Amino acid sequence: MVLLICCANNSFAQDKERLAIKEHINKLSANNMEGRGYVRKGSEKAAIYLQNQFEKIGLFPINPDSTFVQFYYFGVNTFPDNMKLVVKNKSFLPGHDFLVDASSSSFQAEDTRVTTVNLKNIKDSAGWAQTKARFQAGKTYYLKNIDSFYTRLSIPPRKLASLLSDACYIIPVKGKMTWTVGTDTIPATVLYVQDSVLPRNIKKASVSIRSLLQPNYRNANLIGYVPGTVRDSFIVFTAHYDHLGRMGSAIFPGASDNASGTAMILHLAEHFRRHPQRYSIAFIAFSGEEAGLKGSDYFVKNPLIPLANIKFLTNIDIMGDARDGITVVNATEYPDQFQLLQDINKEHNYVPEVKSRGKAKNSDHYHFTEAGVPSIFIYANGGKGYYHDIFDKAGELTMTNVVNVSKLLIDFTVQLNNK
Repeated sequence: MVLLICCANNSFAQDKERLAIKEHINKLSANNMEGRGYVRKGSEKAAIYLQNQFEKIGLFPINPDSTFVQFYYFGVNTFPDNMKLVVKNKSFLPGHDFLVDASSSSFQAEDTRVTTVNLKNIKDSAGWAQTKARFQAGKTYYLKNIDSFYTRLSIPPRKLASLLSDACYIIPVKGKMTWTVGTDTIPATVLYVQDSVLPRNIKKASVSIRSLLQPNYRNANLIGYVPGTVRDSFIVFTAHYDHLGRMGSAIFPGASDNASGTAMILHLAEHFRRHPQRYSIAFIAFSGEEAGLKGSDYFVKNPLIPLANIKFLTNIDIMGDARDGITVVNATEYPDQFQLLQDINKEHNYVPEVKSRGKAKNSDHYHFTEAGVPSIFIYANGGKGYYHDIFDKAGELTMTNVVNVSKLLIDFTVQLNNK
């Protein structure tokens, strides 16, 4: 009977923790957050939410001005207005049927003629140069048979957009489409359209795309900490709270990437506020990750915590479903800490597997690693594969083993404090 009561209590506690983490994810990925991007103050709204949570938890500000905020600026290309793509009287849905290259310029044309350019016969760079020379400003082109063209000329799909002149280009895409953040503009307007929805013969199209480059968009990193008995030495947890924002009427919620990681560091902050450790424990929510690790880069160059005082840093990204365990980036660089994670997991069976991965500059740990700060990046393995698209919603996350990951990280942190 006692065992049954203990199991029931543990299950209740886990459900409560899971719901608390999920509630943060729900709020950060809700439509009123505007995808935590650069249209309708999405990133600013998310930053305000996080400041309020830091205050509610009782974290201490580390800024000399007694705030949680570190402001900085970078340029970003945005698409604030509703956009239109109509072919053969069919209106295509932004985000679902098509994406605009994130660095595209504005383009307006009503019922304009579309010229089909067959790239199948372009064999080399000389042939491509001749084709490009025929593109005219203000015209619309459909680039046919582009997949084999990418391979023949060794041009990555996103690189091609920057090579095109000031016209509109419709490029068919097969399978999953992913968006990103543009920090500058290109002369062209490039539309990536699902091949399955495009008609065979495109004669005319109506296009309305307005881009707005904001050269000095203000961003905010949020930093709070729990003081330790050794106050000037830190264990640090980081996660980026920004996402892609809006592309016209299409919202990219970013529930997995990375409302989930942000929710995880809030959950850890709540725990360590109640259970302070030997070292101070800091929590940093970065902006600008999707734009090229801007927030973490700025922090490393302008640290509010002396980098030499950081004992260890764990970056958390994509934490909505750990049914298949977790992967540790930089595991090969810090084998002792990776082994500690594996030993803890083996003892408690928190997740099915703790996988090793080498160095990678795929999240905010990177600039810390390059600056000599011992750092790892942990992401969960599982989920439906929604990434940088409009389907990455809170309702799609199962939260499998997520609470167990938090327990693994708590145990890991406690042991780091004892070393």
